[in-house]
Amino acid sequence: MYVRFQSPTPNARGVHPGIFGLVNGLAKQGRLSPEQERFKTESHAWFHANLIDPSTVDPHIYDRDHNPGATAWFKTSADHLLERLTGYLEILAAHDVACVRIETAEPGKVIYEDAHQVIVVPDSTGYASASP
Repeated sequence: MYVRFQSPTPNARGVHPGIFGLVNGLAKQGRLSPEQERFKTESHAWFHANLIDPSTVDPHIYDRDHNPGATAWFKTSADHLLERLTGYLEILAAHDVACVRIETAEPGKVIYEDAHQVIVVPDSTGYASASP
C-alpha cells in the first residue's frame, strides 16, 4: 500500500500538490510564522538526510515532458517518515490549506522505487483504486 498527502484540488498544471509543495508554497508567499519556518527548514533537512531524493537518481524524474503528472507516494511501511508529517499537517491546518490523505495499492505506473517511496505517473484514468 501507498499513501500520499496532497491538495484535494489540482493546480494550474492539473497536478495535486503534495504536502511538501503546499508548505513550500506558504513559505514562498511569506505566510509562515518564524516557528513554522524553523520547523520547515529543520524538517526538510531531516527528510533530505533520511530519504533519497529521486531527482538525484534521475534528474528527469519530475520532468513534465518525460513523466507528466509524476508524483511521490510513501510506502505505508515507512512509519518513521509518516510520523514526521504531523507538523506539516498542523501548518497547513493553521493556514486553512486543505490536504487529504489518499491510500491505494495502485497509485499509477512506477517510474522510481526505493525502500520508502515510489514515484509514479498516473495512467489515463488517474490513480487506480485511490480513495480519500
